[in-house]
Amino acid sequence: MQFLPFIIGVIVLFIILKILSMPMKLIIKFLVNALIGGVVLYVLNLFGVGIVINWITALIVGFLGIPGVIIVAILQFVLHVI
Repeated sequence: MQFLPFIIGVIVLFIILKILSMPMKLIIKFLVNALIGGVVLYVLNLFGVGIVINWITALIVGFLGIPGVIIVAILQFVLHVI
C-alpha cells in the first residue's frame, strides 16, 4: 500500500503534463465551452427545468458546450438516465 500514493502522483503528473502539452487554443476552447455550458445549466435550473448538475453532466457540458447541454437535457427528460 505504500506504492499507491506514488502511483496516483505519477498518474496526476502525467495528466498535468499531457494537458500542458496541448495547444493553448484547445485549452481555451475547452474552458470557454465549460463556462458557457455551466452558465446555461445554471440559468435553466433557475427557471425550474430541473437538470441535475453533477460530475457527469459537468463533464459532458464541459467537453461539448451547448450541444452538451442539449444531450444532457435529452438524457434527463426523454431517457431518464442522468
